[in-house]
Amino acid sequence: MTVYLLAFYAYPLYRNVELSLRDYTVRSFVQGGAPFAGLDNYQTVLSDPTFGPALLHTVVFTVVSLAFQFTIGLALAVFFYQHFPLSRTLRALFLVPWLLPLIVSASTWSWMLNSDAGVVNAALGVVGVEPVNWLTSPRWSLVSVIIANVWIGIPFNLVVLYSGLQAIPATLYEAAALDGATGPQRFWRITFPLLRPVSAISLLLGLIYTLKVFDIIWIMTRGGPTDSSTTFATWSYRLGFGNLLPAFGPGAAVGNLLIVMALVAGLVYIRLQRKQHPR
Repeated sequence: MTVYLLAFYAYPLYRNVELSLRDYTVRSFVQGGAPFAGLDNYQTVLSDPTFGPALLHTVVFTVVSLAFQFTIGLALAVFFYQHFPLSRTLRALFLVPWLLPLIVSASTWSWMLNSDAGVVNAALGVVGVEPVNWLTSPRWSLVSVIIANVWIGIPFNLVVLYSGLQAIPATLYEAAALDGATGPQRFWRITFPLLRPVSAISLLLGLIYTLKVFDIIWIMTRGGPTDSSTTFATWSYRLGFGNLLPAFGPGAAVGNLLIVMALVAGLVYIRLQRKQHPR
């Protein structure tokens, strides 16, 4: 286990930090000998005009995706908990987006949201709505990738929250019904409070996953147009591998900023857990 952690976690993290602290070129990346740059790469990133919009897009993409994934996933979990006919079959069908490779999901949404031949604009035309340039408009590109990411993330929340619902004793609902509690009252006073530990885990894992989402955005919009859907993940890739003259150091610095954001989220989760369950 120790060897595994060192090989697949500690070394890549060390390598990324080392990349961000040196001035690497293509030659020095292969042959070694890159000069030490200190925090120059971080200063370059922070002073870049792309930093502000990329940070905003990363926050918006993450928060909005989590909000819709969790809300819809919770609603579906409560719905399927009723155990109606074909509930298992329908629940299994909802897992399809989660099982598909991301490149397939992103390509499918690119086709669906195509300005000229997409089924979404075709459906909007039926009800008299003007076509929307989903992937080529700075106004809609970020919305488009959020929609695709929400669709992919709903099954995960559904599975986790449904398992949490199954752990709640049925006797609590029976006692509440005998006391005259309505459906909404039972949800807000029994279901939602008892789901908090599971909800916290679902949100934390979703946050970490969403922060590093790259495939969907790159395939659908490549962070454009005019950086309107650029996040830290796509910006890091573009700096390190998307230019004729790769900027390995700044690209690694942006990647480390993502790691810090995920680490802060993890520390906040641990702190909240300690407050709820003090020793």
